[in-house]
Amino acid sequence: MQISIVIPAHNEANYLKICLNSFVAQTYQPNELVIVDDNSTDGTAMIASEYASQHSWIKVVQRKSRDVHEPGRKVVDSFNYGLQHAAKFHLIGKFDADIELPKNYLETMVNHFQSNWKLGMCSGLLFTEKNDDWIYENIANQDHIRGPIKLYHKACFNKIGGLRPGVGWDTVDVLLAKYHGFETVTVKGLIVKHLRPTGHGYSNRNYQAKGQALYRMRYGIVLAKLAALKMAFQNRSPKLYVLAIFGYLKATLRNTPRFVSKDEGVYIRKYRWKGIFKKAK
Repeated sequence: MQISIVIPAHNEANYLKICLNSFVAQTYQPNELVIVDDNSTDGTAMIASEYASQHSWIKVVQRKSRDVHEPGRKVVDSFNYGLQHAAKFHLIGKFDADIELPKNYLETMVNHFQSNWKLGMCSGLLFTEKNDDWIYENIANQDHIRGPIKLYHKACFNKIGGLRPGVGWDTVDVLLAKYHGFETVTVKGLIVKHLRPTGHGYSNRNYQAKGQALYRMRYGIVLAKLAALKMAFQNRSPKLYVLAIFGYLKATLRNTPRFVSKDEGVYIRKYRWKGIFKKAK
């Protein structure tokens, strides 16, 4: 299966070498890896160019975006820009520059896609370092495919209409894949090291954006409150709940454009309630 990987990168010099070394070491290497250097001011471009000069399947493209912080949107826009420079493929990968893959990562992914024709998305699990040990990054259920290590089948990617530009893109894609009848799988024994924990440098605006994302996914206020409570509990921050709900209400008042249609929203709410009732039993 032909694999195209896109890595959006902004000032990732501290981690990029480790990340790219793990791709080079893969037992099943991708057909191409496109690094999108988005306005980096450190050594990101130089490191990426060095690897591109050594490996014909790695290439670097430059993107000049607005010099503003846009959670979710900038990474999706950079990914889409990189995808425009990709060749033919069966599997599409969106990976972050601060991860380290096990050597058999892509080989395992290909085996799963080849053995299950309904499989639309697949990944391993993200682990972070704590007290010299690597532990599961517990900000999502282990059956959720995380944003830094996404791998899509092209049929699924096209059916869901690509990625939504904004916070929540890495949740709505999973929900839409299920809506369209695709399966999503996380391989529990496949550990990916997340070199920089999620949430590093998050601001109040980031957390408000999470609430806005719940509105854009048509959760409804009750589900949004439950989701915000879960996020606040996982982060041990009551403030996060307030910020998320504030973001949801602000999006409501502004009539912010939705990520999904009304029918897709009905499915998403039913799917989420089903999961809640299942855990409550």
